[in-house]
Amino acid sequence: MKLRTRDFTAIMLAGIWVNASEFFRNQILLNADWVNHFQALGMIFPSAPLNALVWVIWGFVFATTIYVISKKFTLFETTMLCWVMAFLMMWLVTWNLNVLPLTILVYAIPLSLLESFVGSYICKKLPPKS
Repeated sequence: MKLRTRDFTAIMLAGIWVNASEFFRNQILLNADWVNHFQALGMIFPSAPLNALVWVIWGFVFATTIYVISKKFTLFETTMLCWVMAFLMMWLVTWNLNVLPLTILVYAIPLSLLESFVGSYICKKLPPKS
């Protein structure tokens, strides 16, 4: 698959969207929940610049994954496949490790579905059809 300028632009825009969405959800809306949960576990919530950089990389890897999957599946299928791979599986692992504050899921589930949908929409609609 040859990466054209419009494809690269779609990945970058989706990556910017994903990172902005992640930042809003986890650093503005739910930060206190994360910090309090980690404190209750006797831990410090990881928020050093290196942690932020890893999450930015995660966001662009997720956007690239959305782009690749969007070439083979419908918008709905892309949204759901990517959401399961990125969020549901991550939450299962973090819950299993006892570091997921379950109270965040009431916000995190719909916002992550929106994040996956908009990223998928960008990747489906911006590049021209092959």
